[in-house]
Amino acid sequence: MRYPILAAGLLAVTPASAQDLPVLTVYTYDSFVADWGPGPAIETAFEATCECDLQFIAAGDGAALLGRVRLEGARSDADIVLGLDTNLLAAANDTGLFAPHGLETPALDLPVDWSDATFLPYDWGYFAFVHNAGMENIPTDFRGLGASDTTIVIQDPRSSTPGLGLLMWVKAAYGDEAPGIWEALADNVVTVTPGWSEAYGLFLEGEADMVLSYTTSPAYHLIAEEDTGKTAAAFAEGHYLQVEVAGKLASSDQPELATAFLDFMLTDAFQSVIPTTNWMYPAVMPEGGLPEGFETLIQPDQALLLSPVAAAEARDEALDEWLTALSR
Repeated sequence: MRYPILAAGLLAVTPASAQDLPVLTVYTYDSFVADWGPGPAIETAFEATCECDLQFIAAGDGAALLGRVRLEGARSDADIVLGLDTNLLAAANDTGLFAPHGLETPALDLPVDWSDATFLPYDWGYFAFVHNAGMENIPTDFRGLGASDTTIVIQDPRSSTPGLGLLMWVKAAYGDEAPGIWEALADNVVTVTPGWSEAYGLFLEGEADMVLSYTTSPAYHLIAEEDTGKTAAAFAEGHYLQVEVAGKLASSDQPELATAFLDFMLTDAFQSVIPTTNWMYPAVMPEGGLPEGFETLIQPDQALLLSPVAAAEARDEALDEWLTALSR
């Protein structure tokens, strides 16, 4: 998840003394590195333990991350890529660019079992359509949404992990009926943005009734803004699960530091930052538990998730169905 503000950029420049320290470069999505995202606190905490200079590089939304490292190949400056999800794991593995993490995975607090030699999860959540609490005639499934006049903003599945997650959500829920669902939804779509931040910003500006986001998004408004005016619509088909992951590149010139970062990622110092900066559920429950307000969030009756292989096999067909419907 991401904090709903459009600004994004690199973290503050490190002190001059950091020039003498080894540099660990992490590619991630824009909102992670913003001053309101997890990046600053995680940078400070990790640098206190590593005697290194941790540098986060904003490289677009999740799906764009994979495109960038695929283009750069073994010449990439990145040591770590943070922000892929299960829908991209098969494609990421197929690049041959990632190395096994070599770590013993601790007990995880995920709604699914996790066993992967290359990628480690750091947070998770459910996709959902977020709307104003006072909205009337709230759709309760995709069929109802398509039949309504409700306007929505979504993200491009070719560059955005939420956008790709929406395609998998429809595919997992409707299978061969997915083309008809998209044909009905086409009139509801106001615009398609490259990433999550742009879409959520348009929703906050009143450009659409609903935005594709997460069940946890209202927690930001409640906790950070003391605003109870946002909620997520519960869909009868269930909600698609996103597990966000990080992996180290085989070409890293700092392999030991990269492994240390992945190990640190599942400690309390990292995980305790996630709920109120990335506004997602942590992969390992922090010692202090979840912040007050998370108990108010909707809980899906059914979790939908395609395996990485199944998601990779479904992607091209689902993308064609989406493009065909929205191009009419």
